[in-house]
Amino acid sequence: MKSKAKHQVCVFLPNKQRLDCSSGLKSRGQDLLSEVLEQLEISGLQIFGLAILRDNEYLFIDLEQKLSKYLGQRWTKAPKMGPSILFLRVQYYLDSGRLIQSGRELRLYYTALRQKVLRSQSRQQEDLFFQLASHALQAEVGDFEIQGKHKHYFLPEDYFPSWLIKKRGRNYLLQHSPKLHEELRGLPKREALLEFVKLANTVEDVPVTLYKMRQNKKEQKFSIIFGVWSNGVCLYQGCRFEIHAVGSLCLPKLVFHSQSALHSALVLKHLRNSHRFTISVRDALSHVRQMEQIQACCLYREAYICDTALLMQKLHCSMPSSTDGSIELETVTEEEEEQNCEEDLSVQESEEVFVDSPDDVLWLAELLSEVSVDGPLVLPTSAWTAVTMEMKQVLKKKSDIGISVD
Repeated sequence: MKSKAKHQVCVFLPNKQRLDCSSGLKSRGQDLLSEVLEQLEISGLQIFGLAILRDNEYLFIDLEQKLSKYLGQRWTKAPKMGPSILFLRVQYYLDSGRLIQSGRELRLYYTALRQKVLRSQSRQQEDLFFQLASHALQAEVGDFEIQGKHKHYFLPEDYFPSWLIKKRGRNYLLQHSPKLHEELRGLPKREALLEFVKLANTVEDVPVTLYKMRQNKKEQKFSIIFGVWSNGVCLYQGCRFEIHAVGSLCLPKLVFHSQSALHSALVLKHLRNSHRFTISVRDALSHVRQMEQIQACCLYREAYICDTALLMQKLHCSMPSSTDGSIELETVTEEEEEQNCEEDLSVQESEEVFVDSPDDVLWLAELLSEVSVDGPLVLPTSAWTAVTMEMKQVLKKKSDIGISVD
């Protein structure tokens, strides 16, 4: 009878909605995700994963493992302790929303990016936040003239980070933002949404998942922010991360200490899966960018010779399959899209629960107050690659002129 007992699970979405699910004692993560997909009426998810909240940090679970591995006593004593809580969060970031096959998943992605933009600390990209706000307004309310004589038709807190509001003042934002919004008149809501996705992925601390680590095992506080982008290389050993520069002959390894073996294992799996996902969409993303360049050229009436039919065929062939194996892009009419936008693009906080409270990034704010925000959070793979290439060039020059490199 115990194996047939149902446990209540609450899954919170990026738009603050709550899904009430039930799972058996031996259910796996994939079983819960299938129930989430059924309630969302989506055949599969490309970029989202299920995450747990541990020590004020989100960790993506392995869907092949039993939920009891991650929920512990709360899972075994669920009837007494209340429902278990998980979160549907962005696991892989795409700078082009055109690759997302489900319109509903695209809107969830948009909402997730909206929330991350509001919490961004990238102060050196101030002008970008004004562009993001104008595109968000166009995606959510449409053309500026629809507002008529209503001057203050939005709240700055819903479109700008708190530090920018404090710096410029609410009146400044209310005065100048409508002008930028007005410049987007005529841009369809869906195109404004897609442009927002593209712009949001250029904000330094938005398309990245952050993890807390220590540089020294005996440290009391976490002094390292470990960011997982769409690329990266790491070696997992026990409760440590060792990062090597591939091909380097002289650079030392970096060793970071995580909270536990489970923490390291989940971060490592996220790294691997993120890299695989990036490889799987690389060709499709290249075709999308070519198509966007063609459209941009058409807007400027420039001559451009290209077989667009062949390009579309290549795009469909290179699209990664979703969980059900489908590679077809969703077709949405303008009327359906406007209706969907009105229903799903709201980012107002739910009265029932506020998932992403400011507390979940206090550790980040505390660390950023002591660390310069002008540079990268952690050395990205691109930096290692650049150093490696430079070293190879130096060694080659020395070899050419007969100098020993030993």
